[in-house]
Amino acid sequence: MKKWGFVLLALLLAGCVSEKGVIDKEGYQLDTRHAAQAAYPRIKVLVIHYTADDFDVSLATLTDKQVSAHYLIPANPPLHRGKPRIWQLVPEQELAWHAGPSFWRGATRINDTSIGIELENRGWRNTAAGKQFAPFAPAQITALIPLVKDILTRYNIAPQNVVAHADIAPQRKDDPGPLFPWQALAAQGIGAWPDAARVAFYLNGRSAYEPVETASLLDLLARYGYDVNPQMTPAQQKRVIMAFQMHFRPALWNGVADAESQAIAEALLEKYGQAG
Repeated sequence: MKKWGFVLLALLLAGCVSEKGVIDKEGYQLDTRHAAQAAYPRIKVLVIHYTADDFDVSLATLTDKQVSAHYLIPANPPLHRGKPRIWQLVPEQELAWHAGPSFWRGATRINDTSIGIELENRGWRNTAAGKQFAPFAPAQITALIPLVKDILTRYNIAPQNVVAHADIAPQRKDDPGPLFPWQALAAQGIGAWPDAARVAFYLNGRSAYEPVETASLLDLLARYGYDVNPQMTPAQQKRVIMAFQMHFRPALWNGVADAESQAIAEALLEKYGQAG
């Protein structure tokens, strides 16, 4: 035994056997045995988009020089060996240009800290009744769920940080719109959703659409994470409320401050805490 100990020591000194936590590279070594405590994951947010175009045009756009996303999911993903195929356009460790000017829970430059998933979907069109959004195919959502679960597990992304593009850029964006199945995904452990009993508690017997003060609702939304500031015009305030309603109260997303929207915001703050 003593002989083998001398042999191992000789090999170690000669560089033939690596120490645990020491990695040999070409021309140098890395000692990884002293990890800093003040280290934080880069990826903290998952952003869901729709492409507002067909798959071929979407793929061409997202692989051009102007915009990009980490993943693109067709409306009806082709099956290969029984599994839906998803297109990865940018490695997760690299930054993609999908969020644009954005804000969420005190942070800007959301591209720097997020993964973006684009869903092939035509978006909305104007009708006599206003904006009409296109539904999402069940096969597309079926493909999305395991991908998102993998991402959330890898980066420990908090439920409140699984967001719509409209949540982080309400003045510019509507996607993925009110037909995206946020509630169904929350039942699968994906994203935030308020507890119905707590919404009823905060509603406290009021009619769901009873008007409330816009400033009161916006204060709650700012605390939850939306970009709200005193200089906003009434039209800009409405856009923030619409984004919130499309995500958490899609039955009516008119941008009007009402009792149910207020109760939902209060229930979300109670469950997930306020930004910062």
